[in-house]
Amino acid sequence: MTRTANVRKPRARSQARIDSILDAARTLLAAEGAGSLSIYSVAERADIPPSSVYHFFASVPSLLEALTADVHAAFRACLQAPIDHTALNGWRDLSRLVEQRMLDIYDEDAAARQLILAQHGLTEVTQADRQHDIELGDLMYKLFNHHFELPKLPDDVDVFALAMELGDRVYARSVQQHGQITPRMAEEGMRVFDAYLGLYLPPYLTKRAHSI
Repeated sequence: MTRTANVRKPRARSQARIDSILDAARTLLAAEGAGSLSIYSVAERADIPPSSVYHFFASVPSLLEALTADVHAAFRACLQAPIDHTALNGWRDLSRLVEQRMLDIYDEDAAARQLILAQHGLTEVTQADRQHDIELGDLMYKLFNHHFELPKLPDDVDVFALAMELGDRVYARSVQQHGQITPRMAEEGMRVFDAYLGLYLPPYLTKRAHSI
């Protein structure tokens, strides 16, 4: 019993330290953007030595990659949240519902806007975001297929992932111009998302009698 407790305590302390580091980085990122973030500023904000930050995160990009994973975890959760199958009259209803959930995340999380939509020039973060988009695209495909009978989609193009990336381009322009996603640009982003999906999905899809 004593040995087990001794093993678990450092793990709990380590996770608490990681959480405090990420919380500090998230606060600074939301307030000042990625360009001003440093290991030392994060350490000062978290009230811990810089060496403790370096112990878990070797660089600012690795720290931002961890935050990007957190943001995409929220996106995954919104795709996996319950949806009333009976309320869907067509696939565009599902499209709008999902996009609005993602917009709500952006609206509530300034750090998410800075990481995904702002111009920071950090290749590692951009690559991590694209990899997460592929995973989200697969989840979105499964969600749409859960409620509607989808046609055969191309194997060489991640249709749903690309639709999300195109919508994000519109949201990014709004963030760069206005510091937020305005209602007008939110609508435009959803229109772009729907328009691209509409190249592959017919206006009417057969709704499953019971979602699979």
